[in-house]
Amino acid sequence: MTLLEVSEEALALARELANGGAIPAKAPEDALHVAIAVTNGVEYLLTWNCRHLAHAVLRTQIEEVCRSAGYEPVVICTPEELLEV
Repeated sequence: MTLLEVSEEALALARELANGGAIPAKAPEDALHVAIAVTNGVEYLLTWNCRHLAHAVLRTQIEEVCRSAGYEPVVICTPEELLEV
């Protein structure tokens, strides 16, 4: 198993995700979760968190913030969605 680094870049991106409204400010752990995956080049982030992460509207906002920060966004989906691919 590979442990992903919690870098300064990840912390900065997490702040951008929360400050930009892509992820609610009351869910900083979710913003950090996404930011760690993105800054470490993870392709898919599987989650059952449909309130803040695997949410159709928020996914688009998360992707926009990641791209504007210079990162390729991670694909956020539920395990069921990944099985459909």
